[in-house]
Amino acid sequence: MQTDWTIYSALLGAAVVMMLPREARGLIRTVALLTGLVGLAVALVDYFHYDRIVHTLIAETGSGMVWLRDRPWIDALHSRYHLAVDGISLPLIVLNGFVCVTGILFSWNIEHRTKEFFAFFLVLIAGVYGVFMAMDLFLLFVFYELAIIPKYFIIAIWGSTRKEYGAMKLVLYSFLGSALVFIAILAAYFAAGGQTFNLLELARHPLARDTQIWIFLLAFVGFAVLAGMWPFHTWAPTGHVAAPTAASMLLAGVVMKLGAYGCLRASMMLFPAGLDYWKWWLAGLAIVGILYGAAVALVQKDFKFIIGYSSVSHMGFVLLGLVTLNVLGVSGAVLQMFSHGIVASLLFAVVGRMVYDRTHTRQLDELGGLRKAIPFACVTFVIGGAASMGMPGFSGFVAEIQVLMGAFAMSPWLALGAALSIPITVAYILNANNKVFMERDDDGGHHGANDPGHTAGHDLPPIT
Repeated sequence: MQTDWTIYSALLGAAVVMMLPREARGLIRTVALLTGLVGLAVALVDYFHYDRIVHTLIAETGSGMVWLRDRPWIDALHSRYHLAVDGISLPLIVLNGFVCVTGILFSWNIEHRTKEFFAFFLVLIAGVYGVFMAMDLFLLFVFYELAIIPKYFIIAIWGSTRKEYGAMKLVLYSFLGSALVFIAILAAYFAAGGQTFNLLELARHPLARDTQIWIFLLAFVGFAVLAGMWPFHTWAPTGHVAAPTAASMLLAGVVMKLGAYGCLRASMMLFPAGLDYWKWWLAGLAIVGILYGAAVALVQKDFKFIIGYSSVSHMGFVLLGLVTLNVLGVSGAVLQMFSHGIVASLLFAVVGRMVYDRTHTRQLDELGGLRKAIPFACVTFVIGGAASMGMPGFSGFVAEIQVLMGAFAMSPWLALGAALSIPITVAYILNANNKVFMERDDDGGHHGANDPGHTAGHDLPPIT
């Protein structure tokens, strides 16, 4: 398997884009799109190959891990360039490739500093790929930071509503989380004797329980900041609203998953005693985030803020599933990461590329009747909204029911608390759909809209 070529192709694509003349916008877009397609193709090929060999792999090695690269890197720190994939990381790598391609298509109309936009975009994509493959804690942190830094420039330069504020807030929260993660990584490294950053080696030699308790809290909270955990969630809606459409798709669809993945791959894997100690507190925060995000989404008047707070609520399901400490809950959390990545990307594409670009407003009170003006956007939002509500037949239903069953096994009260968000989710999705697409102006619809000529979104709905 050559999954790591997704990283190299994205970095190479960014370098090629930067070497092209600024005026060659068409060529720049084409190179970026081809780069994204190469990464997606490699990810899909390796995903289906892994699906064929996983049972044999487990029978022969006792593990579902496929090693990609293991080379010396920073000898002084005993850090190695160690990459691997398994059944958790591969679907997220496919998700990243998919959101990359669709994000590039939805950014096709960007004229301002096109070269820099796609270069930053591809570097961010490379960082995300790297996080999902890194099996060395220090390497994981490097890729993690590589994915954070371009976000600031993408939002601050190409964003819209209060873009500088949104970019700064996002980056400050991200670096706060990164600081906690870095402290936890160094603490784990030195507590284990300062001999390795290898995740599997550290997991084989667990630290003392008291040490795990405080290191786990640092690592989990640090990663959970990027996952939008309440009360560290406020960067997410602000950042989503300020970001251009492609960046919103990336933030909600992929970048927030980096935090949840870090919680699972690093925090939970290395410090199980710490997880057992803090699980009830974290489950409580997850429930608050689920209900708070849904309730605030219900009263929003800005279409994009609704989807932003919806992401906070749905990521709460991910965190709740992770801390249940049972197979159903964790499996549901992983599926929810993938499902929400697709659904959130789809909904942000509707809000930004299909509605805002044609009406130049996101205020619900200023919209109405768009089902006739842009019917494809209406159908797409209905499909994405149904998936977001957890309707049977959609991936969101399977993910959320697994999380709820896992939470019920931990405590029926947790399952009840999370389930209370479902009718609220139905309410804000139906309210948004009614305000934007069903209610009509006096002239029968919003005068500034027309049917989308770009067909980039046509590939999105079936996957939800």
